[in-house]
Amino acid sequence: MSMRRFDPRQAQRGPQIRINQRIRVPEVRVIGDDGEMLGIMATSEALRRAQDKGLDLVEVNPKAEPPVCKILDYGKYKYDEKKKAADARRKQSVVEIKEIKLRPKTDDHDLDFKTRAAAHFIEDGHKVKFTVRFRGREITHPQVAQQQLEWIVQKLEELANVEVRPAMEQRTMTLLMAPKPAVLQRAAEKARLKAKAKTRPDEIDREQKQRDETTAQIEERLAAEVDDDDDDE
Repeated sequence: MSMRRFDPRQAQRGPQIRINQRIRVPEVRVIGDDGEMLGIMATSEALRRAQDKGLDLVEVNPKAEPPVCKILDYGKYKYDEKKKAADARRKQSVVEIKEIKLRPKTDDHDLDFKTRAAAHFIEDGHKVKFTVRFRGREITHPQVAQQQLEWIVQKLEELANVEVRPAMEQRTMTLLMAPKPAVLQRAAEKARLKAKAKTRPDEIDREQKQRDETTAQIEERLAAEVDDDDDDE
C-alpha cells in the first residue's frame, strides 16, 4: 500500500474557518448580523437566513457545543482581520540584543562611552548584553569586572532593569539589561512613526535621521574597538 508523502506546508497551515456549506454539523448556535443572539437552530435554517440577507454563515467558535456561527459578510470579515493583524505588526517593536564587550582593563573614558552607547540602544527599545572577557591572570580578579558592571547598572538604572545579573561563564562575565516598560513604550511609538515616515520619505524627521546616523557611528566604533582588542591577543 502506498503512503502519502508528508507535505510540510500542511503542518504550517492554521485552523481553517468553515463557512456556508462547509459547516457540516447538524445544528449551530447563531448570532445575527446585528449581534443579536438568535439561539440554537438547524444548520440548514441558519444558512437559509444568511442567504436571505445576501450574507454568509461563518463558524466563529468551532469548539463550542454546538459550534457558534455568525451571519456576516465573509469578504469584509477577512479584510478586517487582515487589517487588525497588520496594525498589530506595526505596533510591535523589534527587540534586539546589542552586545557591548569590555575588558577588566577598560579605562574610565572608554567605559563611559560604552555606557552612553548602551543608553542609546536601550532608548531605541533594545536589550544590551555586556560581556567582560578575561585573559591570562585577569581571571584571578573577577571583582574588577564586577565593579565595572555595578557602575554601569547604576548609570542606567533610570532607563533599564537588570534582566540577568552579572555571572561568570568560563572566562567571561556577562550582564543583561532590558528597557523599562515606559522606555519600551516610547521606543515602540518612535518605531511606528519611523515606519510611517518610510512611506512618505519627504516627511522623514530630521531628528530621527540624525539618530540613525548616530547609531551607525556608535556601532562602527564599537566594532572597531572589538577588532583592536582582538589584535592584542
